[in-house]
Amino acid sequence: MFKSGFVTIIGRPNVGKSTLLNGVIGEKISAISNKPQTTRNKITFIYTDENSQIIFLDTPGIQKPKNKLGDYMLKTSESTLSEVDVITYIVDCSKKIGRLDSYIIEELKSKNTNTPIILLINKIDEIAKEELFELINMYSNLNIFKEIIPISALKKDGVDLYIETLKSYLKEGPQYYPEDMITDQPEKFIVAEIIREKALRFLDEEVPHGVAVSIEKMRDRSDKDIMDIEANIYIEKESHKGIIIGKNGRMLKKIGTEARREIENLLDTKVNLKMWVKVEKNWREKENQMRRFGYDSKYTK
Repeated sequence: MFKSGFVTIIGRPNVGKSTLLNGVIGEKISAISNKPQTTRNKITFIYTDENSQIIFLDTPGIQKPKNKLGDYMLKTSESTLSEVDVITYIVDCSKKIGRLDSYIIEELKSKNTNTPIILLINKIDEIAKEELFELINMYSNLNIFKEIIPISALKKDGVDLYIETLKSYLKEGPQYYPEDMITDQPEKFIVAEIIREKALRFLDEEVPHGVAVSIEKMRDRSDKDIMDIEANIYIEKESHKGIIIGKNGRMLKKIGTEARREIENLLDTKVNLKMWVKVEKNWREKENQMRRFGYDSKYTK
């Protein structure tokens, strides 16, 4: 019997959602960093084995919106709750349930009483077993989770158990995607995410939230086994332009070098990557610019 179904991954920022899914799929599809708002879109990951296909929806970390982009991200996360067969809620090893997690738990209680919810307690490699047992008891007392599974997304501990547990909640169904397909996102989207991730990783705190990447050109050369990629990195303030470019262009070169290596691994070809830094003031408050960068609120209504 072949099983299939849709699973959303929700949680507050920086609990390891994208790390988990990139590990499950075996490829980096979603940007990963230690900064909030790393994931901005609903990203589809496709896991297929001999008897199942699980379509994961990675969502932005749930937090209080500060601008229209934040509104879009919150709607994106919450819109998936009614679309799936199983909800996966990820928390870290914090000893108390904080404000954002309390909000998410209340949302789960009010909107999804009929959808099974699996809780993943991530980053278990950072705490003692006694503390983990206390966390399991704390969350068990909420009486909303069908399963509670401790994992380390970074080390892939507990991930196989999580996959097998998911299968037990899925019904017999079709194979929605070819077995070698791991995402429905176009290559341009993934390339833009790789560049944005490198910028997030290397830049100062005040810059990353206002960074967007647009791929202007992505074309194979006819005479050589090489792909030419041209990308614009957009920021909101003129003062941030110098930070991204860096002294004598060193920061932009660093971002480009790291991004190019990863893009070449993804596309299995040599890449000639050119990048420009441009200012688009307050783009996170402008719906037309948000759509241009791939954040379209109509998909969350």
